[in-house]
Amino acid sequence: MFKGKNIALGVSGGIAVYKSCDLVRRIAEQGASVHVVMTKGAQQFVTPLTFQALSGNPVHTELFSLTEEQEMGHIALADKADLVMIAPATADILAKMAHGICDDLLTTLVCVTRAPILVAPSMNVHMWKNSITQENVAQLQKHGFRVLEPDSGSLACGYTGKGRLPETAVLLQEMEKILKVKKIKPA
Repeated sequence: MFKGKNIALGVSGGIAVYKSCDLVRRIAEQGASVHVVMTKGAQQFVTPLTFQALSGNPVHTELFSLTEEQEMGHIALADKADLVMIAPATADILAKMAHGICDDLLTTLVCVTRAPILVAPSMNVHMWKNSITQENVAQLQKHGFRVLEPDSGSLACGYTGKGRLPETAVLLQEMEKILKVKKIKPA
């Protein structure tokens, strides 16, 4: 299902970034071209070099990169994507996307793309349950984003509850579902 596909994987800053490494590896093994876009927060957990080694492609980190943005790199990434996947998606990135804030490469890519967008939130249980976060999720869904429910369990912060990034197999399965019925958003 992934062979020949272009996947833009947005990675925002949470401890679950380590799971995204496995996701990139598994997608690439199935023949897709994975283009990772990292927020500054994500780079605090895993380096771009790790994702570059796993994907075989340069990692994108800056909206105002002189080399990439000379050719409007964020638009090229958005145009060639068959699917935009954001995993993990923090409360911060959910809020930015829900309100059209485009202050970094990932949020700008999301605003520009016409590809389907799949979002896998991961955060503290209280952040997930927060009414503002839930309103942001509802807003994203209203605009056609597919938002997965986080898994429940022990969280890195010491709490137990809903907030874990789903396992790689679940993420791959959801991606496959979307790629089977790929719809381009109207311009």
